[in-house]
Amino acid sequence: MIPSSIIDLVAICAKKGVHHVILSPGSRCAPLTLAFARHPDIQARTISDERSAAFIALGMAQQLKKPVALVCTSGSAALNYYPAIAEAFFQEIPLLILTADRPCEWIDQFDGQTIFQQDVYGKHVKASYELPDQTNQADLAWHSSRLVNEALNVAMQAPLGPVHINIPLREPFYPPKEEVIVFPENPKVFNRIARIADLDPTTYTQLSSRLQLTKKILVIVGQQDPNKAIQQLLDQLAQEKHVVVVTDTISNLQSEHTISLHDHWLGNDAIAATLKPDLILSFGKSIISKPLKLFLRKCKVPHWHIQEEGKTRDTFQSLTQILPSSPTLFLTWLTQNLGDQDIEFKSSWVALENLVAANLTPILQSLPFGEYAALDCVVKHIPRIGKIHLANSMSVRYINQLGKREQELYCNRGTSGIDGSSSTAVGCTFTTKDPVTLITGDLAFFYDRNAFWHNYTMPNLRIILLNNHAGGIFRLIEGPANQPELEEFFETKQSLTADHLATEFGFFYSKVTTQDELSTALSDFYSPGIHPKILEIETSSPKNAEILKSVKEKIKQILES
Repeated sequence: MIPSSIIDLVAICAKKGVHHVILSPGSRCAPLTLAFARHPDIQARTISDERSAAFIALGMAQQLKKPVALVCTSGSAALNYYPAIAEAFFQEIPLLILTADRPCEWIDQFDGQTIFQQDVYGKHVKASYELPDQTNQADLAWHSSRLVNEALNVAMQAPLGPVHINIPLREPFYPPKEEVIVFPENPKVFNRIARIADLDPTTYTQLSSRLQLTKKILVIVGQQDPNKAIQQLLDQLAQEKHVVVVTDTISNLQSEHTISLHDHWLGNDAIAATLKPDLILSFGKSIISKPLKLFLRKCKVPHWHIQEEGKTRDTFQSLTQILPSSPTLFLTWLTQNLGDQDIEFKSSWVALENLVAANLTPILQSLPFGEYAALDCVVKHIPRIGKIHLANSMSVRYINQLGKREQELYCNRGTSGIDGSSSTAVGCTFTTKDPVTLITGDLAFFYDRNAFWHNYTMPNLRIILLNNHAGGIFRLIEGPANQPELEEFFETKQSLTADHLATEFGFFYSKVTTQDELSTALSDFYSPGIHPKILEIETSSPKNAEILKSVKEKIKQILES
């Protein structure tokens, strides 16, 4: 029969708002699988590849803002979760990882499917627990349910993140065919009330006095979810107080009042020297732009970072104040207490933004067909009400250099790996009927092909595949680009195209190699259908590198003229 501790675990999950679980097949985890699959308030899906399964769960939790449960069998299955768990940790996305295990006496005894699973994810989970392998006593049952409650509370406590419960299970794993699982209507549940982080009045008074000497504030917004309240506050600061607000594309807070094309001029030292602020104010997680990070590290001015948990993150090497507050509360206070800023300082940033914006598209249209111009065309066709998922390497960098986006935009920038981009986008499609567009390079796409190996429909998924048959970013990095081993050992040239994959999984597929073909393919790419669609844009890696360098040179000439 199914252990009572497992039945209670699943009932607690449902009671505390965990309504989605991603299962991977296995025998040791059978009690967990059956209990989750049979609970009326939980939707269970099966994904065979644990690495893909974990990224799919991440993509779902990213949208739901609630933990998604993951269930796998013992042994190396648990290790395949690791890349997504690390990504979830640094992106602050809640996951509940449930790994079935053998009883402790069989670990490291040459028994099948055994590894050291307790605390296996180390520092990349917020907390790790191990349930007792028997709950036939009242105290053990109480202990088990207490641990499950605690794990879920920790996952949803700021900063959100993944938690791990290792579950030793003894045979038999399968109940009799006729057994009915009866879930308790009122399992033991205790919740942690969320605390809204804010600064005390004395601290606000001290900050206010420091701001009297500040006339050139630069607000930097890192990766975060869309937030209308924060967007309005940033726009108010930019319009009424003349604050410069710089937003990468993954900030999801871009507007007509924010700076977004900074990648194109901050690499120019002569121009950047005129843009130095006297205070950096930041919130959110990582930023994409390397020129922006290098510029801010050279500024050597005071840096205030807003984050609720108050962790020390000195990205720009000039941190002077950690503000343990919610961005909404602090920015609200700032709009009410900040004096007008230097208009000329803001005008310098806006003038550069407008100059690049006026020239970028004409420059791209004048060049040979390649990834850069192709994406400039693609983004104009993506529905405004929709979500964009970007793979790492060049996909996210191109989009960041093309300016403001209205759509919600996501990218695995916690660890910045290529391993789960497609799976994360698939997870997103499981949570929404809006169009989900994945923009990805060929290496990331084929590396994560098991994202599509399941039995669930994704009619709202659209894939833009940039296939240059290599890891093109290495031609743009001076080190590998100058090595004779570039093509074999860095670019990893490959000859695959997506047509066979599309046939295997039943996707609509088209391939383009010219601008005219691209325009024709995009004309009905977002029309409704019952299957996902792949649009493969085939280009040359060496030519793409030449085009990108050419664009940079043309913009440099315009800026210096």
